[in-house]
Amino acid sequence: MNEFSFINSIKQISYKQPSLVKGIGDDAAVFRSEKDIVTAVDTFVEGIHFSRETMSPFQTGYRALAANISDLAAMGARPAFYLVSVVIPKTWTLKEVEEIFSGMKELARYDHMDLIGGDTVSGSELSISITVIGLVEKGMARFRHTAQPGDHVFVTGTLGDARAGLHILTGKTSSYINSSYFVKRHQMPSPRSTFAVSLAGIDRVTLNDVSDGIGNEANEIAEASDVTITLYDVNIPVSDDFQQFPPSFQQEWKYFGGEDFELLGTVAEENWDALARIANDTGTQLTKIGFVSEAEKEPSVYVIKDNRKARLDKNGYTHLK
Repeated sequence: MNEFSFINSIKQISYKQPSLVKGIGDDAAVFRSEKDIVTAVDTFVEGIHFSRETMSPFQTGYRALAANISDLAAMGARPAFYLVSVVIPKTWTLKEVEEIFSGMKELARYDHMDLIGGDTVSGSELSISITVIGLVEKGMARFRHTAQPGDHVFVTGTLGDARAGLHILTGKTSSYINSSYFVKRHQMPSPRSTFAVSLAGIDRVTLNDVSDGIGNEANEIAEASDVTITLYDVNIPVSDDFQQFPPSFQQEWKYFGGEDFELLGTVAEENWDALARIANDTGTQLTKIGFVSEAEKEPSVYVIKDNRKARLDKNGYTHLK
């Protein structure tokens, strides 16, 4: 595979971001900004993070960039640029690799993101490393450590769908209701960047993207903010057809399925109505699922279900009380 011809096949004809000075074509890209700059990077390895058996090359690229955009959303940043480095084995054709980039481009166009650089090398297994750059008004980036006692805990969308989709793709049973919905949630998730950026008028919102499941994400917020978070199991939002899966799967997936790329967060009670209006204006499903209180002996997360309170650790339920 000729590197220069490959670069020519994937580079943009024109750019969308006005802050870009120079994109692909020099040793490095140049952009200028009066805003705070937010950056994140993720690496995806074939056989570990994705499989050709469950995703096409196009879907692989789409989902890889979605995971990175979701990180920017959790910081309240508007996506602007991305850079991609790819390790390409001989088992992948040029057309297949180009399809990976086509998947990224398809998602990037929604947020007017520009591809401004990267690298290609040969290797034994396909690996995709994506760096994303976002912009946020000065001093308005969102952090995990800002949750306070009295806050409402909320989540966007529905949970467990992506894990259900993977279950359908890898299982032997094909007779599921609305299976295409769950499969798409796994293969081509929709990051909540528009909703997150629209929260700029609210001075304090804590956000964390749901990549590992809200059991993990809620604990990360609790630990960073030194608080206790209590969730109501009955309020955890799931899709209508989620009930078709075994109850034990439902419970596991909605807390620890992960990769839904929704947003878990907290907001002060006086700002709840403003948050709800923004959700409505951006077409974002929003659910109040719990509350924040002062930490007891240590930061922790609890779930109330059937009038019982259970400790929710990052790896599952423990410490019924």
